[in-house]
Amino acid sequence: MLGLGILSGLLIVPLCGAAFLLTLNGDEATVARNSRWAALATTVVTFLLSLVAWSRYDTTSAAYQLVESHPWLTETIRFKLGVDGFSMPLVLLTTLLMPICIGASWVGIQTRLKEYFVAFLVLETMMIGVFVSLDLVVLYLFFEGTLIPMFLIVGIWGSKGRIYATFKFFFFTLFGSVLMLLGVIAMYWEAGTTDIPQLLQHRFPAHMQTWLWLAFFAAFAVKLPKWPLHTWLLDAHVEAPTAGSVILAGVLLKMGGYGFIRISLSMLPLACREFAPLVFALAICAIIFASVAAMMQTDIKKLVAYSSVAHMGFVTLGLFTMTEQGIQGAWFLMISHGLVSSALFLSVGVLYDRMHTREIAAYGGLVKRMPLYAVAMMVFTMANVGLPGTSGFIGEFLAMVGAFKANPHVAFFAVFGIILSACYALWVYARVVFGKLEKPSLRNIKDLDTREMLMLGPLVALIIYYGVHPGPILDTFAPSTDALMVSMKAALSNTQTAAAALPVPR
Repeated sequence: MLGLGILSGLLIVPLCGAAFLLTLNGDEATVARNSRWAALATTVVTFLLSLVAWSRYDTTSAAYQLVESHPWLTETIRFKLGVDGFSMPLVLLTTLLMPICIGASWVGIQTRLKEYFVAFLVLETMMIGVFVSLDLVVLYLFFEGTLIPMFLIVGIWGSKGRIYATFKFFFFTLFGSVLMLLGVIAMYWEAGTTDIPQLLQHRFPAHMQTWLWLAFFAAFAVKLPKWPLHTWLLDAHVEAPTAGSVILAGVLLKMGGYGFIRISLSMLPLACREFAPLVFALAICAIIFASVAAMMQTDIKKLVAYSSVAHMGFVTLGLFTMTEQGIQGAWFLMISHGLVSSALFLSVGVLYDRMHTREIAAYGGLVKRMPLYAVAMMVFTMANVGLPGTSGFIGEFLAMVGAFKANPHVAFFAVFGIILSACYALWVYARVVFGKLEKPSLRNIKDLDTREMLMLGPLVALIIYYGVHPGPILDTFAPSTDALMVSMKAALSNTQTAAAALPVPR
């Protein structure tokens, strides 16, 4: 594409779409209609381009593929792009969810529509950029770049508490990112490069790994988010428009997990082993606390937000077991959660578009008027619980196996989170979908229309397909997981060998 590679195309196409939207003129109705279709066309083209990238990706190799390297600031810091088994699924997830987000905004957003879609297209470029960057400085710039369009999406098109939620989101993430920048600078001073493949070969001293791990942990723990740094997420989810919540849960949270595996586990394995007990404790607190808090909610959207915090606790739990099953389970759960949580927020948005309320008490007996919605919501709820046959089961099962291998006591406490998730998920489904149709306002409520079926249908199909046939996802990142395990074991064994060679003090 213009002499560049396919990954550059994935970054350029959304920006071109955003630039085209800015040129649209005319009366308000015409601009709104053209903005919708132009944004949808742009995201569909980007998704198709990501499928082309996927068709050229070799799932049997752990090496970075589709690599591009372009001169930028100096020869040391280059605009370098590439994907491996960990990043390719996240690129596909991002480009899949974006057209769905445009569809979710088709009716719900009525003001400043052109600017709204420009923000979403710029956000798409920033998110893809995080997953395809092979230079630490470039990754950091894209990582920070996601703040600006998301700040605008929540702050302008959110609900009544949007200003407070927006600034809380901004300052929480900005604080963590400042420490991340210090970590990037320290890595450059030590290794003399910000090239990620070269940094993976560099052995950072043990004492330096500790400080670097803390700096990067601050950024990734906020983004994930980990308890007790999760409070910004709840406000952002509740106040954001439906599409904002979808992309926040489906993609932006995954940037924290991606950072852990791309930098913390790959470059700082000694510190990861040292801080693993702390991460386990925080993960257990997140799983249990968020699950209990979800059971106490009266707002459906806030309940789903707490559910996201709990499930991302399983992700960090699996990653820091530093076992093959734990890492594979965590990564599968990342992809599954991107599909399931997005679907749940879309389902909440369907109800809100009709009734303009998210209170659980306002609903009941919807199966009598919305049978298609009831079936779709049932699939999403069962996947959220981790029912066998859905994608949610595979990731949680593997993560629990890894946790049991690393520490059976941690696995024991994590099981309570699975039990509690079944309690709150089935409870809210029973209250909203089943029961008597007593509210007069619900008697004429409409079932899913064509647009909503096109939004939810692919997610239903993927959740069931990957629950029955998880091989395509597992096979994609299996070589990268094996390479990571070999690298971590080599780093840890070298440290033990060096420690054994030290003279014993008399």
